[in-house]
Amino acid sequence: MLLGILCGLIVGGAIVSPGATIGCITALVTLPFMGVTYIRLIALVGVLRAPRTADASQRLPDALLPTYTVLVPMFDEAAVLPKLVEGLAALDYPSAKLDVVLVLEEADVATRAALELLDLPAHMRALVVPNGQPRTKPKATNYALLSATGDFVVVYDAEDRPEPDQLRCAAAAFAAGGASLACVQARLNVFNPRDSWFTRQFTVEYSALFDAVLPALARLRLPVPLGGTSNHFRRQMLVAIGGWDPFNVTEDADLGLRLARQGYTTEVLASTTWEEAPLTFRQWLPQRTRWLKGWYQTYVVHTRQPGRLMRELGVFSGIGFHIFLGGLLLSTLMHPLFYLFLLWNLAMPTAFVIPDVFGSTALWLLSGTTLLLGYLTSIAIGILAARRRGHGLAWSAIQSPLCWLLISAASYRALWQLWRAPFLWEKTAHGKARSADETEERHG
Repeated sequence: MLLGILCGLIVGGAIVSPGATIGCITALVTLPFMGVTYIRLIALVGVLRAPRTADASQRLPDALLPTYTVLVPMFDEAAVLPKLVEGLAALDYPSAKLDVVLVLEEADVATRAALELLDLPAHMRALVVPNGQPRTKPKATNYALLSATGDFVVVYDAEDRPEPDQLRCAAAAFAAGGASLACVQARLNVFNPRDSWFTRQFTVEYSALFDAVLPALARLRLPVPLGGTSNHFRRQMLVAIGGWDPFNVTEDADLGLRLARQGYTTEVLASTTWEEAPLTFRQWLPQRTRWLKGWYQTYVVHTRQPGRLMRELGVFSGIGFHIFLGGLLLSTLMHPLFYLFLLWNLAMPTAFVIPDVFGSTALWLLSGTTLLLGYLTSIAIGILAARRRGHGLAWSAIQSPLCWLLISAASYRALWQLWRAPFLWEKTAHGKARSADETEERHG
């Protein structure tokens, strides 16, 4: 109803007073973008002040380490299974306190057959999820959570390469974080950054998001939309809030918000899990569509009762949620429209004339400043975060606006799927990396 009223006002205003209508739309669009730019400025300052080498977490004696369940949901992952088992076996944690669960789908005959050829260590086991809908990662992790025995639970993807001491770092963070700390998000980065233009863009984006933006959200005590892997939880808290939403295709972003609504906090851990970036547009588009569709799902579900949302999050965090997640989604839809508007003005120079309505000059100046700062801060964060990771990729960061146009295409595709196939899970193919595994070069 509100969207219908808004569309009616825009159409009516465009007929009666086009200049004033454009000014009002500009103001409405500028406000959330100002908030997003503010968060990016905080993130940029954090990157500039952060030490190049993070201090090692306080190691807990083996006798004080909690029990840990490691969940690895997978589907059609026969190609990466041997490497996965090798990486999990290398975790620096007492095996007597580890319960590693490889979660397979009943219909995934190829991965199950590949697993039968491997000799699993005693602390690893396979769990087969019965056929049923929806066939999604969160449904599989919920099924596996029923048999979890650890005090803490972490979820990894099949292609993940977590740093060996990550569980110890997370255990120390929980011990120091207090009872309200429900989740610790490890930082994600890419082990094949130079395979293609898409892997370079992906690396810049991941470096900025996990090394700068998410830590800034955590420092501001805003809801943290968790990444899809390497999330460490207190098992009791995870069970208490109902686990993952099996129908949400970016289930961890939704879970991060639900934790915040229950009064729990999330921290970002100075430990890295290395992932494989998609090489081609054909690989990249379905994955990005799924992520954006899940963020749309999360935003729609949690704003069904806006008053309750604000009461549970608090005014500051509630506004921050709308600014960050809502502003992110709005920016993906508005970005190509900005270029169309720019081209229209270039074709008609008189269109750059500011409408003669109250406050137009100040409004357009504010909008232009916000736009410029938004572009500059995003690119600067990408350059600095990638450089601190040793990737370089400054030229790739400068090319980010081109990738943003592709993200906009994925966003419109996600909206179409949200209407036609809201629970469709488009699987990302793994094991396609062409370059040598950089995690082996760094840690081998």
